[in-house]
Amino acid sequence: MNPDKCSPDTAEDMEPAESFIQQAMEIIIQEAVKKGTNVKEKVCEWRPPEQLKELLDLELKDTGEPESKILQRCRDAIRYSVKTSHPRFFNQLFAGMEPHSMVASFITEAIKTSLYTYEVAPVFTLMEDAVLKTMMELIGWKDGGDGLFNPGGSMSNMYAVNLARYYYCPDFKETGIYGSPRLVMLTSQELFKKIVDLIGNYFYFTSIRGFPTCITEPSPNNYNFLLHNHDMNFKLVVAINVLTVSLLYLIRANSVAWNLHKMLMATLQCSAFLVRDKSCLLQRCHCAGASYLFQQDKFYDVSYDTGDKSVQCSRKPDAFKFWLMWKAVGTRELENRVDRRLVWDDLCLFSCFKYSLFLNVLLQPEFANVCFWYIPPSLRNLPDGPELRKKLHAVAPVVKERMMKSGTMMIGYQKHGDKPNFFRMVVISPQVKRQDLDFVLEEIHRLGKDL
Repeated sequence: MNPDKCSPDTAEDMEPAESFIQQAMEIIIQEAVKKGTNVKEKVCEWRPPEQLKELLDLELKDTGEPESKILQRCRDAIRYSVKTSHPRFFNQLFAGMEPHSMVASFITEAIKTSLYTYEVAPVFTLMEDAVLKTMMELIGWKDGGDGLFNPGGSMSNMYAVNLARYYYCPDFKETGIYGSPRLVMLTSQELFKKIVDLIGNYFYFTSIRGFPTCITEPSPNNYNFLLHNHDMNFKLVVAINVLTVSLLYLIRANSVAWNLHKMLMATLQCSAFLVRDKSCLLQRCHCAGASYLFQQDKFYDVSYDTGDKSVQCSRKPDAFKFWLMWKAVGTRELENRVDRRLVWDDLCLFSCFKYSLFLNVLLQPEFANVCFWYIPPSLRNLPDGPELRKKLHAVAPVVKERMMKSGTMMIGYQKHGDKPNFFRMVVISPQVKRQDLDFVLEEIHRLGKDL
């Protein structure tokens, strides 16, 4: 140990740190932003795990490396990562680059604060409160409610389950699972994978989707339960002039999970959880009352200390990423963004019809997913039956492998029920052009025509 470096009188010089950050930001702009959104660049430079381990030199050592080498590490991390902002990335329900949200992410990392007490995060506490209140107004909750931002929709689903259980079993914390009534959760096979069926005899919770992950989502019948709507989209709550079934369920819902990092392209992760309850159910369910954080004799209104609403207490100020974006573009532009995505899906569907080697799983998709099979020439004359389905099931995985290794684009695939593997294409990025949709189908044919 060097006593001089450990002396309390020796402060770290910030000039080298500032210089490093400036150089790193240049790399981010050039490699991640400019190249990452350039259609002429690859979506990914695929490497198998063992080869990538060698390229990245993952071993951590006792001594540090020079700045030039660390900057190269930054370049390599970007180079070998998947460019989800690329116009030909259609693999997930998130894609594209939103500059205002990205800058907000930079700011929250630079500020390096945590969202649990007003004294530590005054700005972001008020911003989260303002965003949540406006979102509640948009979905028709005139009397308001409660809520918070979570690290993803699955976490919001878990919160909804927790609150429903606590609502019906308020002594659950003391009695535990074996001392409480057996509960039943009602969901569907189409729902997000983190929601599971619970077998029991007390019907307390049901969950529906506003934005199907896979194909479509049926509507529930409403009896004596708490209704949770997972993953609503902005178009449904802003621009609908006639009450649809989806909007009716949204207004009646007891809780809503709203993933803003999907169609609205906020940087990951940005997920709002809204609760119509105004009796502090969220806090009563999750509170631990840590005395070192939530003193009740503070000099300000302690209702702004939101940490006890969360099971994790400390949270990143994700609401700022949506607040800054909303401020920059306004409500109408957010609505227009969703409109444009739906137009692209119609164009994608039309392109599938245009190319005779593609067959849509649904003739008319209900929202933003276009699911289709690629039928290689060798299978075109086979009658529908077990042999065709077996061979068709093997097509998408091979095409996906070739696609990844060439780096030209990314599209997901999956099976559904007894249906063989099909491609699941989601058009989110505003950088997508008509020729990109044609390229997708032509590239799939190029990669799979010999199968």
